[in-house]
Amino acid sequence: KVRRRPYSVILLDEVEKAHPDVFNLLLQVLDEGRLTDSFGRKVNFKNTILIMTSNLGTRDLNKAGGLGFGRADKKSIREKMEETIGDELKKTFNPEFINRLDEVVVFNPLERKEIIQIVDIELEVILARVRERGIEVSLTPGAKALLGEKGYDPTYGARHLKRTIQKMIEDPMAEDILMGRFVDGSQVRVSKKGDGLQFVDASSSEATTEDDVEEEVVDRNNG
Repeated sequence: KVRRRPYSVILLDEVEKAHPDVFNLLLQVLDEGRLTDSFGRKVNFKNTILIMTSNLGTRDLNKAGGLGFGRADKKSIREKMEETIGDELKKTFNPEFINRLDEVVVFNPLERKEIIQIVDIELEVILARVRERGIEVSLTPGAKALLGEKGYDPTYGARHLKRTIQKMIEDPMAEDILMGRFVDGSQVRVSKKGDGLQFVDASSSEATTEDDVEEEVVDRNNG
């Protein structure tokens, strides 16, 4: 593909899991800016951007509590993260490989507000499909927080969030639509109930949820 499209961005996800032979090929690309394929053709990589991701060091940070320090100590968290990840990189990769990298970027762990933003993005894809059937769906803050809590892992980030939303939102909605519970014109409200979610037609009078109780308390306090 690079031979046909020389101006490319190449992403190698979880590069630490690659076979050692892959790193030998990468050394040629990073050092000479080209690669010889199985047909003996030289492929020019000088106009490509090579991005590699890795989870190295995250397990050690979790064991040490590195992702759970107080907000006031962000500088020391950052220094600890860079030190731990740097040590793990040196244990895993050869110096020849590390020295050919232009830069190592360490990302901060996701915070609650960022997880909710990802939840909103993933939800919009599903809700747009449901909207085509004339069904409007809204989620309470408690419901979104529960999805974020169940779909986020400190080690792997938000990778499993899409699967969690499919299991807790998309699959139940599909079943309710097939059963005729929600039809064209339905206004569905999704709220937290216990350790799960409750789907309620806005015009119905189903049981009060935990979200309703929280909102009622807030309203009374504000009053």
